[in-house]
Amino acid sequence: MSNDINHLLNIMAKLRDPKSGCPWDLAQNYQSIVPFTLEEAYEVADTIERNALDELPGELGDLLFQVIFYCQLGKEQGLFDFAVVVDKICQKLTERHPHVFGPMAAASSQEVKQTWERIKSVERAGRSLHSVLDDIPFNLPALSRAAKVQRRAATVGFDWDEFEPVVGKIHEEIDEVLDEVNAAKQDQQKITDEMGDLLFAVVNLARHLKVEPEQALRRATTKFERRFRGVEALANAAQKPMTEHSLSQLDAYWDQVKREESAKE
Repeated sequence: MSNDINHLLNIMAKLRDPKSGCPWDLAQNYQSIVPFTLEEAYEVADTIERNALDELPGELGDLLFQVIFYCQLGKEQGLFDFAVVVDKICQKLTERHPHVFGPMAAASSQEVKQTWERIKSVERAGRSLHSVLDDIPFNLPALSRAAKVQRRAATVGFDWDEFEPVVGKIHEEIDEVLDEVNAAKQDQQKITDEMGDLLFAVVNLARHLKVEPEQALRRATTKFERRFRGVEALANAAQKPMTEHSLSQLDAYWDQVKREESAKE
């Protein structure tokens, strides 16, 4: 077994060999691989959140293979190869860490973050990107993109310094949602817009609490799923379909599942 990166590069080249390669790999392009790249990134995140660290090397390997695949496509088209990608990230890391690789000093992580943002601002200007929001990808998950937009705006002072206005904004947005819901003539698009504003405000609260909203929602969804399965199990034990239970009965099952979870902690 080889742990040399060249071995992986050679495997990738073999998979894409026009004469002896894999038909599936040969049929792929940049666009077709993107869904697999996103899936592999989420599988890495899932492994970490489950603390299944024994699975992590394999998942990281799957993600690395995605990078290798793009590099092979770039090499075939004469655009770039793996060496260029490595050189780019090495250059970026050294340039953005002058406190490590240069003469600057940084006493705290906050100073590092400020230096990073200053350097990125200069880089954006060099690429004719004049807004701090210009290079935020549109295809990020919605919660992650909202948080990133807010963080960027905060770097130029467009942010509340105190916690209370953030909470107040959420209450304000809830009222506006209810106003549209209770309107004499409902407009679904307006309800959707107001719900979007409410979600954006909740993301802002998460950011101020130093919580990653995407991760927090994944954890909450996983917790709901686990408890709901517990409710299903109790309903099955009662030999009665869930649809024939009253909501109060199902709520009682839910509370039982929560109590059993707490007892195990």
